[in-house]
Amino acid sequence: MDDKETGLVMKSTGSLYLVRTRDDRIVACRLRGKFRMQDIKITNPIAVGDNVLFIQDNNHQGHGIITDIKERKNYICRKSINLSKISHLIAANVDCVFLVISLREPRTPLGFIDRFLVATESFRIKTILLFNKTDLYDAQTQKNHLYLQNIYSHIGYECLSTSVVTKEGMDKLTLKMQNNISLFGGQSGVGKSSIINVLDPNLQLKIGNISDYNSKGKHTTTFAEMFELSFGGFIIDTPGIKEFGLIKYKKEEISHYFPEMLRLLPACKFNNCTHTHEPSCRVKQALEKGEIAPSRYQNYLDIIQNEDINLKEWMME
Repeated sequence: MDDKETGLVMKSTGSLYLVRTRDDRIVACRLRGKFRMQDIKITNPIAVGDNVLFIQDNNHQGHGIITDIKERKNYICRKSINLSKISHLIAANVDCVFLVISLREPRTPLGFIDRFLVATESFRIKTILLFNKTDLYDAQTQKNHLYLQNIYSHIGYECLSTSVVTKEGMDKLTLKMQNNISLFGGQSGVGKSSIINVLDPNLQLKIGNISDYNSKGKHTTTFAEMFELSFGGFIIDTPGIKEFGLIKYKKEEISHYFPEMLRLLPACKFNNCTHTHEPSCRVKQALEKGEIAPSRYQNYLDIIQNEDINLKEWMME
């Protein structure tokens, strides 16, 4: 029987995986057979960040065959673009997700931010908000920035302000990422690759231009890929996500992924309160008192009205 080696998946193209071994070799691997993940329908059984076992491929010298996936501490996935009830794994075993937000060219919708945070909350992954492109802020944008920063920091999310032009926030960001596996999330054009290139110029990731026609970023990353950082740790670069589709959540428990609502749930009259029509709802009372941001509550309503949430299966146990 061939000896199995342990490796870390650095890049996934859907059919071929680049695996880094303990002695820093990169081995191109393919899958043996079919993998299932807790009976969840997924487009890709293995993600960047997975720890796997593989054997040498006797038919292709220098290549490997992945035989096993080690247990994940977490993972993050999104709704597949073309298949509404199928999910696509983005990454696994992530220490921290940095959600890159742009308030100018292009503007990140608040609905996207809150859907993304629901996902990372459900996957139990620490998330830090990066308000990028601060060099483009005018007086009104700066006012909006402070307003949003106040909302999310009050909830409990750490917020950083960054600019690749002025280098604002780059030292703080480096310290947050050092010796961790980090993932940058956000829509195309918000500056993910630009930030990474400033943090570690040796990587030289491809940077896209903003389309003059629709003011949305052009996709430059086709597949997720992990890169080693010169200052210690790894960064996972992901394709830009136009819409972060949520799947397989129960409507009654979506509020558990809104920290400000979860804290108030014990004070509601009903333990399965949806915070929409029930009497003596502490969340609705907090909303009326200005203790919960109206934008967060509206985005919560938009999410629970999504028909996909009524699926019985869960993305996490």
